[in-house]
Amino acid sequence: MGESEFLSLLSEPFMQRALLGGMLTGALGGVLGSFAVLRQLSFFSDALGHSSLLGITLGILLGVNPTLVLIPFAVIFALLVSQLVERSALPTDALLNIVYSSSLAIAILALSRVETYRGGIQQLLFGDILGISRLDVIVIAAFLAASVIYLGLSMRAQVLLTLNQDLAGAMGVRTRWHGLAFVILLAVVVAISIKAVGVLLISAFVVIPACAGRLLSRSFPVYVMISSGIGGGCALLGLLFSGLAKLPSGPSVVMVQFLGFLLAMLISNQIHSNASET
Repeated sequence: MGESEFLSLLSEPFMQRALLGGMLTGALGGVLGSFAVLRQLSFFSDALGHSSLLGITLGILLGVNPTLVLIPFAVIFALLVSQLVERSALPTDALLNIVYSSSLAIAILALSRVETYRGGIQQLLFGDILGISRLDVIVIAAFLAASVIYLGLSMRAQVLLTLNQDLAGAMGVRTRWHGLAFVILLAVVVAISIKAVGVLLISAFVVIPACAGRLLSRSFPVYVMISSGIGGGCALLGLLFSGLAKLPSGPSVVMVQFLGFLLAMLISNQIHSNASET
């Protein structure tokens, strides 16, 4: 693709919406992912992502816009799974594996019976952010602002919950309320990120920027900001690469995130090596 074609692509409204929506979604995933990784909820986000296909399937079968069904479905599903994890004697990872594998299988079987939607399964699995609308961008921006405000106002409680839940409860933090609020936030992030990276790659979208940010930071606020910056920046670069190479948006973004993670590892190792020498 030549320079004129590239500039022409950037001038298209759908590409501008995709880049803005992807950058905002990536930043949002980095913010929530930074908390999810430290609280060992990364597999929980993976389970939510895979199970979200069932919510999309319900919307298709009911003849309703899947996006309108997906967010309430993800929230309700997350709350039910949280209760199931708390009350079950099974290991959490095994239980989550059962839940997401079963729901994914049910969704794919149901979609295979919907003749008019067979061609769209690949977009659901791997993302199609070029179809993002102006309303989607507004919703993502509003939710990013709401998440930052909530986490900023409750930062002390969030840090205590991340370090030790029992200690947080002893210091007066409403652990159950904040825990449920965070699960709801994570569920909505997963739901609105499906269009960007698809069902199969959503966990990487949340986890990789947070892991890269953890390697490059030593304080919690800096860690959250770096994770958010990596998430937004890698999403932007991945979408540009996707448009230039005419490749699926989801895998392109995740590959750029992976390269960013490798770069963060190299920088972190170099810093540690210089520190040990001095």
